[in-house]
Amino acid sequence: MPNILWVDDEIHMLKGHLLFLEGKGYTFQTCNNGSDAIELFDNTAFDAVFLDENMPGLSGLDVLEEMKTIRPETPIVMITKSEEEQIMEMAIGSKIADYLIKPVNPNQVLLCLKKLLKGKELVSQKATRGYQQVFGKLTMEMQQLETWQEWSDFYRELLKWELELEKSAEEGLKSVLATQKSEANELFSRFISNHYERWFESNERPMLSHEVVGKIVGPKIRAGEKVFFVMVDNLRLDQWMVMKPMIAEDFKIKSEGIYSSILPSATQYARNALFAGMLPLEIKKKFPNYWKEEHEEGSLNEFEGELFEEQLKRLGLGSKNVKYTKVTNIRWANKFIANIHQNKEADVVALVYNFVDALSHARTDVEVIRELASDDNAYRRLTATWFEGSPLRKALKWAAENGFKVVLTTDHGTVNVNKASKVVGTRDLTTNLRFKNGNGMSYQGKHSFVVKKPEQIGLPKHHIVDEYIFALSDYFYAYPNNFNHYVNYYRNTYQHGGVSLEELIIPYVVLEGK
Repeated sequence: MPNILWVDDEIHMLKGHLLFLEGKGYTFQTCNNGSDAIELFDNTAFDAVFLDENMPGLSGLDVLEEMKTIRPETPIVMITKSEEEQIMEMAIGSKIADYLIKPVNPNQVLLCLKKLLKGKELVSQKATRGYQQVFGKLTMEMQQLETWQEWSDFYRELLKWELELEKSAEEGLKSVLATQKSEANELFSRFISNHYERWFESNERPMLSHEVVGKIVGPKIRAGEKVFFVMVDNLRLDQWMVMKPMIAEDFKIKSEGIYSSILPSATQYARNALFAGMLPLEIKKKFPNYWKEEHEEGSLNEFEGELFEEQLKRLGLGSKNVKYTKVTNIRWANKFIANIHQNKEADVVALVYNFVDALSHARTDVEVIRELASDDNAYRRLTATWFEGSPLRKALKWAAENGFKVVLTTDHGTVNVNKASKVVGTRDLTTNLRFKNGNGMSYQGKHSFVVKKPEQIGLPKHHIVDEYIFALSDYFYAYPNNFNHYVNYYRNTYQHGGVSLEELIIPYVVLEGK
């Protein structure tokens, strides 16, 4: 039974409360002064403490400070007659778990105890019941999804339940959701295979990578607003959802939405398209010096800043003062923060932040990172932990303080791959595990979205017979040579470039300082 300490100089007046609560399964020890309470607290492990704020001798705030020094993890509820702002601020600043205003009734205390001691259990139970109730509906619904909007709404609902069930101890139910999500990915892959090529022949399509700046960023610059445009490489929708509460502490979220990464959902293609406002084939034709192939030396995204400025010129915004920075490691991040004041007079600050992408790649090669980010849940938590104290968060706060409207987005997501699909090709075949580009390829068609005419979806090719294949759902491509070793090494790693909910359905948000 939970053991509770109740400290009040009029504790004799609370016998009825204590009897009621003991009948509900709680045991109590009591004190009528702060000194005795501290001594008892020092010698006994309590599950919670109810502490009167106004007592003779040591005040409740004095006792609170001492108790937090002895056992900071024990939840303490302050009970007070006063609603003075100063007293409440001091109590909250001392990390009280809750507070109650006198006179308290037994049901108030009971609810408070349930929240403190059974809160996680109750939340878990609610999440479990909630998902059990909607499971059948979700299963039927995903069989009938016919549009991008329906798929993006459905995916957000799946993620909502995934985040809710993180609070549940029902591992079996989490496994059921994982299976349901896998099935959804297979159906979504089929949807993309059937519709993606048609998107380039019609206006009935989602916003794509090359349209984001023109539709979201450009209008704000044109309206005379200072814009801080942040592109966090490889940020999934679920990662944004766990970052959102921290963002909301510093910003008003003016709008948030979804767009689709182009294929391949890989940095060379999707991010260049985003900054250029063009599809890859157009970039290669119009700015051949800014487009590099995978086999060429140097960064495949070396000219994002130049492509961004060219896009702003086409949008009639070439006169604006634009600053572009790419952060690829903590040293460059700290340097950017140290010199961030130099951007104060800019009309547009564009920042590419590479940490999340680096994390996904490190998880493949670094054993300790693989352990820390063992599954999607852990991967999200690691992202949230990083963001909380990151230079990026400092940069966003600076932007808010200096009157910038923040547009935060990404170029693509990433998916945990688990199934290998054999592919054979020439030496110059692209090395990416989620897509291949070349000619004379041999592959398993049922695992791939095949594009025979890349130019129709805005992709360049080296030879007239080149084609692209994109891995579906959680497949990745492996060569027959040394197949088992290759598969064991890359299975359960995060990859991007192909077709999945995680890679294609990605967020953008518009933020304004509070």
